[in-house]
Amino acid sequence: MKFQVVLKKADESEETRTMDAASRFEIYESVQKEGASVVSITEGHSSGMAWMDITIGSGVKTLERITFTKNLSAMLNAGLSLSRALNVIERQSGNKVLKKIVADLQERIKSGMSFHEALAIHANIFPKLFIAMTKAGEEGGTLSETLKTVAKQMDRSETLNKKVKGAMIYPMIILFAILVIGILMLIFVVPTLASTFGSLGAKLPLSTRIILGASNFTTHNAGIVLGGLAVLIVGGALFFRTKRGKALVLFSSLRLPVIGELVKETMSARTARTLSSLLSSGVEMLNALSITGEVVGDNIFGKVIAEAEAGVQKGEPLSKSFIEHPKLYPIFFSDMVSVGEETGKVSDMLGQIADYYETDVEDQTKDLSTIIEPLLMLFIGAFVGVFAISMIAPIYSLSSSIK
Repeated sequence: MKFQVVLKKADESEETRTMDAASRFEIYESVQKEGASVVSITEGHSSGMAWMDITIGSGVKTLERITFTKNLSAMLNAGLSLSRALNVIERQSGNKVLKKIVADLQERIKSGMSFHEALAIHANIFPKLFIAMTKAGEEGGTLSETLKTVAKQMDRSETLNKKVKGAMIYPMIILFAILVIGILMLIFVVPTLASTFGSLGAKLPLSTRIILGASNFTTHNAGIVLGGLAVLIVGGALFFRTKRGKALVLFSSLRLPVIGELVKETMSARTARTLSSLLSSGVEMLNALSITGEVVGDNIFGKVIAEAEAGVQKGEPLSKSFIEHPKLYPIFFSDMVSVGEETGKVSDMLGQIADYYETDVEDQTKDLSTIIEPLLMLFIGAFVGVFAISMIAPIYSLSSSIK
């Protein structure tokens, strides 16, 4: 496979090159041997439309990967060989994609390839975090325990994501329902009232004229409106999956009350949990930071981790970069990391940080529903109120003039 790689050399200069490799993991290892670090990796050649690149699903759900890891860990712990454990998982799996991948892993291991090298061939299924921790487990003779740690890491990460997304689903459904109801009223309800106002020759207020104009346009251009709405929804969904779209969402979210703190704590939990898992599995610090940066993403939080990696490479403490960015990583985060460095228990301290923020995010997502619900009710009330007043006011003025 070909990869477009942007790497940073020891002299801080950046270079873009096209590299052939079996996986992203192989790219990272090759670059690190040169004494450089990876800034970004894009599969295939870059183009002027690179910002529109969309990640295609792997065919294996996160929960299936978690189950695969848990089962493999349990069977290895029970004394089964790696090949036999994989054979059992292959026969049990109901996912055809995963079944083929597990069969391929067995063949590669039988041919003499190590487990982490075989996993790296399927880097679109098994992320760099998974591969690096597996490698550390193989080298340390603790593969079963390491896989158990990987499963916990993936499970906690997935649970955290679900809680945050779950808190956002309710308001999105309400807003979508309001949009649909609004369009239906413009097409079916308002035209009837418009004809009544026209026959009576009533003088209409500005808000009423605006609604009637919107209704007239929507009624006569229903296809354009619905088509435009569909394009807007699909286009928006695709755009927000791109690098620029994600950056825009993150930038906006950080500036919202309550949501901003939730985003910071979610990112802090993800950073701490990933780094703690890697370090506790025996992955060396620089490689652990590189992988953590990839897990967190190519965003402003990932840049802080990249700075930390560069700083550690120069001999600076890990906490330095986090201390310099209190608006992204809370002071509690950097202080705890600093304490971990002083006591020589960075991995344990990062685990405690992750526990704290994961619990706090869980509590905040529960509170978020309580906060959003009355705000949504006010929004719905305002929407209904403006519409009702705009439609009733002319009728009321007409009835008053008749008297």
